[in-house]
Amino acid sequence: MTAESSPTRELRRVVLYTAAGCHLCEQARDVLREEDVAYDEIDITGAPALEELYREWLPVVEIDGERAFVYRVPREGLRRRLAR
Repeated sequence: MTAESSPTRELRRVVLYTAAGCHLCEQARDVLREEDVAYDEIDITGAPALEELYREWLPVVEIDGERAFVYRVPREGLRRRLAR
């Protein structure tokens, strides 16, 4: 396979916003791990500015700075978003 014909996969920055005691956050974390997605996790607990932005939506998954999922992370939806 030549470099021209080999598929190139753009690296995406995935961020998971969570809070202590959030069971949906644990589920989102599990999906990301099981799908072998590299991600950064930000715990908003005790950060007033982040609490204001994210608390009612947790968990929040952003891909390349764009909100992609709230509450739940569907596997197929995640795969589609990362394949773009």
